[in-house]
Amino acid sequence: MLNGMFTDLLTGQAPVVLFGLKRVMYYGRADQPLDFTTTANTAEFTAAAALDPTAPRYLRVAGEVASVRGLQQAASQATGQPFKLLRVGPVSVLGGLIKATKTLMPTSNEVFPPWQGMQYLHNMFTGLPKLTPLDNARYPDIRWTSVREVLATRK
Repeated sequence: MLNGMFTDLLTGQAPVVLFGLKRVMYYGRADQPLDFTTTANTAEFTAAAALDPTAPRYLRVAGEVASVRGLQQAASQATGQPFKLLRVGPVSVLGGLIKATKTLMPTSNEVFPPWQGMQYLHNMFTGLPKLTPLDNARYPDIRWTSVREVLATRK
């Protein structure tokens, strides 16, 4: 099962949607398509696939494909307040930050060292892990949760 980034991370752990600043932060291009999927949708699809004797070995799902501009629009709609874009720099800048973080905070006994989340975002912003084709339609009873819906649940 290959799935998009867990959309739930956008409400806290992934520093992309900065609610306090009303900004959507990114590296690289604001139009890079990004895959997002909730943990609940991923679990529902995985369960359906597990019960499907005809399911192929690999399945790809993304509850929503959105660019950074799409995240900006979703955050604005979810909060009723305008969000702006905050481009930090090219993806290579994030690569440099990861390298510096690994040097300053080498992997310890932590399950998720500080640089790991940065590496995840780096990979997404490069576009290399973009899932294609998507198999979302394989189980038509699944209702995919949008990015806007997840952002609207932020506490």
